[in-house]
Amino acid sequence: MSSRALPRRTILRGALVTVVTLFNPVSRSWASTPEPGAIGLPALDGQLLTDAATRTRAAEDYGHIVHRTPWAVLVPGSVQDIVKMVRFARAHGLKVAGARGIGESHSTHGQSQVEAGVVIDMSALSTIHEIDATSAWVDAGLRWIHLLEATLPLGKSPPTLTDYIDLSIGGTLSVGGIGGQTFRWGLQVDNVLEMDVVTGRGELVRCSPFRNRPLFDAVRAGLGQFGIIVRARVRLVDVPPRARTYLALYHDLPRFLRDQQTLIADGRFEYVEGSVVSTGSGRAYQLEVVKYFAPGSEPDDARLLAGLSFEPGSLQVTDSSYFDFANRLAPLVEFLKSTGAWDFPHPWLDNFVPGRVTASFVEQVLAQTPESEMGQGPILLYPFHPGRLTAPFARVPTGRTAFLFSLLRTAVPPTPENAAALVARNHAILDQLTCVGGKRYPVGSVQMSSADWREHFHPLWGHFVLAKRSFDPDNVLTPGQGIF
Repeated sequence: MSSRALPRRTILRGALVTVVTLFNPVSRSWASTPEPGAIGLPALDGQLLTDAATRTRAAEDYGHIVHRTPWAVLVPGSVQDIVKMVRFARAHGLKVAGARGIGESHSTHGQSQVEAGVVIDMSALSTIHEIDATSAWVDAGLRWIHLLEATLPLGKSPPTLTDYIDLSIGGTLSVGGIGGQTFRWGLQVDNVLEMDVVTGRGELVRCSPFRNRPLFDAVRAGLGQFGIIVRARVRLVDVPPRARTYLALYHDLPRFLRDQQTLIADGRFEYVEGSVVSTGSGRAYQLEVVKYFAPGSEPDDARLLAGLSFEPGSLQVTDSSYFDFANRLAPLVEFLKSTGAWDFPHPWLDNFVPGRVTASFVEQVLAQTPESEMGQGPILLYPFHPGRLTAPFARVPTGRTAFLFSLLRTAVPPTPENAAALVARNHAILDQLTCVGGKRYPVGSVQMSSADWREHFHPLWGHFVLAKRSFDPDNVLTPGQGIF
C-alpha cells in the first residue's frame, strides 16, 4: 500500500506563531535575530515555535490539573528533526518530551509536559508507510482511529484497541495500551513488532525482539524514559465486519468477577470488559462482551450466554459495524466537549488488582468513594491474563488473573481545590493497592515519590535505572513522569 500522509501541524491553525533559529545558553532564551552569545539551531525541516499560545497549549493535557510550560515546541518536518533536537538538548542541558498533539495528550497529570524545555508535537509525523497482510509500518504520531480506517477495508485490525481510539500509536506504546481484547492478545505493546526510536543520546535506532532487544524491551511501556518512538510496525489480525455487543447487570460482585474470569478462560467472546454502574437502587456491575461476525454467520446468543448468572431481564443486545463498535465513544466525547465537561479536571486513577483480592479491594474502594466524587465518570472493572504480557516495564500483579479497576473521575465542581482533594484520595487508594500486591497503570493522577516509583517497578527497578543510564544517561527525556 502506498504511503498516506495525514494532516500535519494542526497547532498552527488560527495561531500567530514565532519561529526561532537561535538559542542563548546563558540567558536560556530563544531568538529569531542575532544577539550576543546566541548559537544557531540545527537546520530543521520543520519549525521550533516559541509563541505564547503554542507554549500554553503544550502545558495542557486531559487532566487539566498540572500545567508545565515549555520554552519551545518542535513541530518536526522529519524524524531527523527529532534526532537533531534531542542532540541539541543534550548538549545544552535542556529537557525534551514527546506528545501526541499540543493540548491533546490523554495523560492526566502532566506526564507529557516539560517545564522550561522542549515539547515535540508528534502529531506532525502521522504517515502510514506500509500495510501488508500481517502488519502496518506507521509514524508514531498517527492515531489508532486513522490506522483502523485504513486497515478495515482490507479486513484487518490491530489485535488490541483502547476504548478511546483517538490516541497516538507512540503514546499508548509508551505506557502499555489496554482494552477489552487484552485477555486474548495482550497489551498494545505486546503487539508491536519493531520500532524506530530516538534515544536520549540522540541516536536513531531500529529495535525489535531480534535487533537491539534491550532497547525494544525498555521502550515498550517505558514511559518515555529511554527514547522517543518515531515509527512502529504494528501487528494486524483478521477481523469480521460486524460486532454484536451484549450488556447485562449483576448485583453480586463475586459472581460478576467469576463470570468474567470464566469468559476470558474459555474465549467465547473476542472482547470482555465490565464496569460499575449506578442504578435506582445503588451501584451494580455491568458485563460488556462482544462477538465479531460476518453477515450470514450471526452469533448463537443462547450458546454464548450459557452458564452466565446475570440478572434476568437485564440483557441488552445490539449489532453494529466493527468500526462503529471500536469508535463507540466518539458520540460521548462530542457531547462532553459540547457541554464543556471535556475541559474539566480529570483526576483519574487506574489500578491493576491481583485477581485473588479484587472483590475485597473493589468493595473497600467503592465504600470510600461516593458517587459525587466520580463526577459521572465511568468505573471500569475487567480481567486479563498477566502471563500473556511481554513488556518487562509494563508492571502488573503476579498470578493467573488480574483486573483493571479504573476510577475515571471528573472533578465536579471543576475547581483546583476539588481536583487536588481527589488527587490526594487517589494516592491513599494507591497505598492500599500497593499493600495487596497491585500495580498502577501510570496515566492517571497521582503524585508519585521516588519510593513510589521504586515500589512500582519492583523487582525490576535496578534494570530500569540501568536502562536509563544506557539510553538516556543525561536524563534528557520525559521529566514529567517524575521518575528521575
